[in-house]
Amino acid sequence: MQRGMEFAVSREGTTLITLHGGSDTTARDDATEQLAATLERLEDDGTVTAWTIDDADVYEHPTAPFDPYTITLEFSITVVVDADDEETATSIGADAIDDVLESADVKSVTYTSAPATSTA
Repeated sequence: MQRGMEFAVSREGTTLITLHGGSDTTARDDATEQLAATLERLEDDGTVTAWTIDDADVYEHPTAPFDPYTITLEFSITVVVDADDEETATSIGADAIDDVLESADVKSVTYTSAPATSTA
């Protein structure tokens, strides 16, 4: 196998965002916009090559007036890495995705799929 090939590594997952919203719809929309802005910044920086937000649902309703909503968002994210082989790329890419989400302050991430790797 060639040395230094480019591989695209993708993961799907969920994250929780807690915020105040006037209604279920407003809270879901605001949480989606907040995550989209973060992922757009990462794409503009060249850190992330692709992303999608697939769904947003109310995870926890407010328990009292003026309490926040907690929204769960489903997303996918892709990075491109250089590696000698697919197995190494998968490991490097998964670590890169972890690091980029952590540095962007995306909290409560749970992955719903194993890393998927393909040649870029």
